[in-house]
Amino acid sequence: MFWTNLKRISRTGFFNFSRNGTVSLASVLIMMVTLTTIGFIIFSGAILNTSLDALRNKVDVSVTFVPTASETDVQALQHRLESLPEVSLVTYTSRDEALAAFKDRHSGDQSILTALDELGQNPLGATLDIKAKDPSQYQGIADFLSGQNILSSSGLTIVDQINYFQNKAAIDKLTGIINSAHKLGFAITLFFAIISILIAFNTVRLTIYTAKDEIQVMRLVGASYAFIQGPFIVVGVIYGLVAGLLSLLILLPITYWLGKATVNFFIGLNIFSYYLHNFFEIFVIIIFSGIILGAVSSFLAIRRYLKV
Repeated sequence: MFWTNLKRISRTGFFNFSRNGTVSLASVLIMMVTLTTIGFIIFSGAILNTSLDALRNKVDVSVTFVPTASETDVQALQHRLESLPEVSLVTYTSRDEALAAFKDRHSGDQSILTALDELGQNPLGATLDIKAKDPSQYQGIADFLSGQNILSSSGLTIVDQINYFQNKAAIDKLTGIINSAHKLGFAITLFFAIISILIAFNTVRLTIYTAKDEIQVMRLVGASYAFIQGPFIVVGVIYGLVAGLLSLLILLPITYWLGKATVNFFIGLNIFSYYLHNFFEIFVIIIFSGIILGAVSSFLAIRRYLKV
């Protein structure tokens, strides 16, 4: 009996979808706009995350050691830093490498190179460039480096300078930008989600309104609420499925057209490549969103119409 009713409900739903061609087309197009907007939200989130990751990668804490610091003590500190949970990467630059980089940067200034040669020795110390997992964690790393733990095997400090305190304002500003960007992204997503639900809800209500006479007849002959609701939920699911497939097709040429522009303006992210690379995840999100949106909107709309 259950499968028989399910077949009848499904058959009626497909029949209603094909019978009300104009209303179905309008409903699918409106829902397609909603699902396409969800797709753009996904791409915007990818662009935002890529941009923020690029900004994070440009920020680090550089520790310069005194020239007399031994390589053993510096590397021992490097291993201790790498064991900290907030540290993602520590890059070691030896004294010789620092000197070679200094000469390369000032290759066009002969007076500096001459003065350096007159010293007869390397005045530069080794450095450690430290990247944190999150910009807000640099304060803790700087506090660790400023403590009494940073000593040589002989008990003397080996740190000459920590650039965090010079860059603190920029790091704090970056942390604020990242936090604000995440909050803004969440607010925009929530806003469009609410708008999408309202649009879909009213679209399905329009479909139900066109069938009000049929619904009244079904109620008069004693049809159950489940039997009345079922075909409209099936229609809503079809709306969402068709709209989702059309949205995926429309996003293909749009992302291809915008791909080169996003590479130039958004730190190398090509949204067309991103779309193809993550097509399965985007497919699931949009199709699932369309089906749920259509089914839930139909369910709520018909319940409100029937006042159950």
